[in-house]
Amino acid sequence: MLSWEDYYKDEAPVKKEETKNPEPRVAEVTEAETIPQESQVQQEQVQSSDTDTLVTEDMSSEAMQDIENYTTMKEPTEAELEKVRERMASALEGRVQVGQKAMINSKADLNQLVPFKYKWAWEKYLDGTANHWMPQEINMTADIALWKSEDGLTEDERTIIKRSLGFFSTADSLVANNVVLAVYKHITNPECRQYLLRQAFEEAIHTHAYQYCVESLGMDEGEIFNMYREVPCVEAKAAWGLKYTQALEDPNFETGTPEKDKLFLSNLIAFYCVLEGMFFYCGFSQILSMGRRNKMTGVSEQFQYIMRDESMHVNFGIDVINSIINENPGLWDEEMKKRASDMIVEGTELEINYARDTMPRGVLGMNAKTMEEYLKYVCNRRLTQINLPEAYPGAENPFPWMSEIMDLRKEKNFFETRVIEYQVGGSLKFDD
Repeated sequence: MLSWEDYYKDEAPVKKEETKNPEPRVAEVTEAETIPQESQVQQEQVQSSDTDTLVTEDMSSEAMQDIENYTTMKEPTEAELEKVRERMASALEGRVQVGQKAMINSKADLNQLVPFKYKWAWEKYLDGTANHWMPQEINMTADIALWKSEDGLTEDERTIIKRSLGFFSTADSLVANNVVLAVYKHITNPECRQYLLRQAFEEAIHTHAYQYCVESLGMDEGEIFNMYREVPCVEAKAAWGLKYTQALEDPNFETGTPEKDKLFLSNLIAFYCVLEGMFFYCGFSQILSMGRRNKMTGVSEQFQYIMRDESMHVNFGIDVINSIINENPGLWDEEMKKRASDMIVEGTELEINYARDTMPRGVLGMNAKTMEEYLKYVCNRRLTQINLPEAYPGAENPFPWMSEIMDLRKEKNFFETRVIEYQVGGSLKFDD
């Protein structure tokens, strides 16, 4: 296994100039992905005196049909590859059309934001900017007094706070590194890249929030920020996420083949469905439960804003995963389905172990058993969001108050009819 020292030795390798042309693959826009606004854009015809040089987005055209046929070839010959390269070069001479855009392996100009193919990605970007907040906006006075009080918190409650800050401070850094160093360069769609830039900034805000909490409470910074190295249940989750980003940070890694595309898809599932979609949920519920009891309300409010951002990240990632699957159905074979299911279940087991370690006794109206049921409920949710069968049939949410605070029921992604309500910081409340 790659050591943490080797991982941080070269976080951002510079890729050497290559003359290799990746094999072009353009996928057709499917009916399942289109929405009225996109359909309207697709139907608009560009008016120009130089119309002979503009490419049509008609997917039945000879150029686009040859490109689409290539994506379904199992073993194309070099002559067929050269033919599709020529067709692609011809198709890309004009203005970017919606039909040329794809989530991965697109050759369309990434500098042209519009026309949108994935309007939901742009809307998520706008929602993210509307939700902007900063850690210093939250009053930590009551938290400082309670933390310093000898009988203000139990030892179990103090352990939960320290473990949560210790894991999340590392987890959001891992996610940010994955977005910047691995995901961004392989997503070949400008509106989705726009959201990824916003996500990277939000991960920086989250790391800032954890540091602000640690500093405000006068905690031992070395203890908190080294838990991912020194506490087994925290280290296990961080190491699990790291192994899925190693290959993608290789400067020679490129998508464009089924094997590499599956590896990239595995990375997205690991980070969006498991690390952000599962590993955060035990800590979120523990800290938010503390806030409901009027304890550590400043830390709890910070976590609620973070949870709101992370919920959007998960929804975005799942939409990206489903888009890739819809555009490249050959990737979603039985082997890939099993891999994805096993990853999410494995992540659930790691989170259950974390819950047992942080809650050896009942605390905050919770215990390890009820948390296990809740995490299995979340696991089923993640699996069904990417059209996989539930791993724990019948699992229920034992914390009904979480439906309002974390609002799993409103975690609708684009493929399920999105329902997301957001507001700028300062007005969120904890109600029973």
